[in-house]
Amino acid sequence: ITIHPEATDDLDSSILKIKELKKKVGVSLNPKTKLETIENYLEKIDLVLIMSVNPGFGGQKFINSQVEKVSKLKSMIGELPIHIEIDGGITPTTAPLVAKAGADVLVAGSGVFSGGSVNNPANYGVNINSIRLAAEQSLK
Repeated sequence: ITIHPEATDDLDSSILKIKELKKKVGVSLNPKTKLETIENYLEKIDLVLIMSVNPGFGGQKFINSQVEKVSKLKSMIGELPIHIEIDGGITPTTAPLVAKAGADVLVAGSGVFSGGSVNNPANYGVNINSIRLAAEQSLK
């Protein structure tokens, strides 16, 4: 279960409640939300989701400053077993940037569905493979 810090008055209690439910907990950061917001919670969480677009609707342009945010987060978490997820504007062009910076979970919407349809679903697989290959090649 992933929550935004802005969605609660008590992030610590929300994290603990999710853990009590025996679920993994993630914290989602909007592009303008500072990493320091979660610094004191890193020992308690399993995932940080960095939004690389402003939440609201699909097809938005990737916000390049979030690559540096991923890199800083990677340094902050060190050896802690925390996944770094990124969501928004993920394409074969942006996937290598965020993978190299430290993201290990990439969420792609428009990047997957672009050019496809119910009558032409083959493009979905092509798009997924293109994103995956671009991310993997950046790590070699």
